[in-house]
Amino acid sequence: MMDIVVVGAGQAGAALAAKLRTLGATGRITLLGDEPVAPYQRPPLSKAYLLGEMGVDRLTLRADSFWAAHGIELRTGARVTAIDRAAKVVRVGEDVLPYDALALTTGSVARRLPTDLGGVFAVRTLADVDAMKDRFVPGARVVIVGGGYVGLEAAAVAAKLGLEVTVLEAAPRILARVASAETAAFFRDLHRAHGVTLLEGAALSGLEGEGQVEAAVLADGTRIPCDFVIAGIGIAPATALAEGAGLALDNGIAVDAFGRTSDPAIWAAGDCASFPQGAARLRLESVPHAIDHAEAVAANMLGAEQPYVAKPWFWSDQYDVKLQIAGLNAGHDRVVTRVEGGTSFWYFAGDRLVAVDAANDPRAYMVGKRLIEAGRSPTPEAVATAVQAKDLL
Repeated sequence: MMDIVVVGAGQAGAALAAKLRTLGATGRITLLGDEPVAPYQRPPLSKAYLLGEMGVDRLTLRADSFWAAHGIELRTGARVTAIDRAAKVVRVGEDVLPYDALALTTGSVARRLPTDLGGVFAVRTLADVDAMKDRFVPGARVVIVGGGYVGLEAAAVAAKLGLEVTVLEAAPRILARVASAETAAFFRDLHRAHGVTLLEGAALSGLEGEGQVEAAVLADGTRIPCDFVIAGIGIAPATALAEGAGLALDNGIAVDAFGRTSDPAIWAAGDCASFPQGAARLRLESVPHAIDHAEAVAANMLGAEQPYVAKPWFWSDQYDVKLQIAGLNAGHDRVVTRVEGGTSFWYFAGDRLVAVDAANDPRAYMVGKRLIEAGRSPTPEAVATAVQAKDLL
């Protein structure tokens, strides 16, 4: 029997704590979250919740009764200020909480614009979205800084609600870090068809206003009047607690294939952790990974000793388009486009299929995912000429 403390009550923390009990952990389990609410889903925040199609009650991951029924002490509004590795305790305000094993599922934090002006928001927490929801009224002018998936999802919601939307992307094109030029062109056309102004190669110089933001100013001096601003400029792993404790970091909290940190009594999972996969070290930012990694680490905390192998997949909802992504496109040198009901983009590194972006094409997504997970690759020519995606299996 051992007492386990889980720091971070997001998707990974909730999954890890629940899995510990499912697997038969008998000691005390304490789940600590620094937000004042129970664990909830983040993806709908920038989509259905912001649109008003999903209430806050539907965001919650588990009913309140779940935690007590499974003997998990959930403490919200509990910010951990330090880890004392020698004493094996965490400090929560004035309280000291001992542990036999500690799991860090601290997730990520939004990168925010450096300004004191009001009316400037990020999209990461429930509080972030609640703070801006009332500004989404027809005719309001919003500038969204960042043309990644979060920024584009926010743009889609704003456009659907009748706002005047401008997206600024400092890179030469939207989705430059995460998708091919072909996928970017698809979404560029989609947003422009909905009246969104997309400015690429448009670096933000600063924000102007008297107390409240009134305009975004570009590096070339262009001034874009606005009523509010949303920063969609990415997230960073939440590593401050681990760093303060002297744990090894490497693009996040460095863990081994089992989820152990440089301290064998401390584990980490989800967005905050980087892990070995093949010859590389990965850190993934997605709900499926957060759950899968957390559950694998929970099993290893109880002695399973099973290496974690990620099977990356992601999604994004914009307007009436559901984008499903299988695999990782890093290192690709060729993209094949298929149109079969929806549109899909197949990424190859040499002759190896490494990823698929499928827009309103669930069959292509499922076929691509099965092929990638099995380590099988049709030729680019076969992908281009197949009558149906299922013919590639």
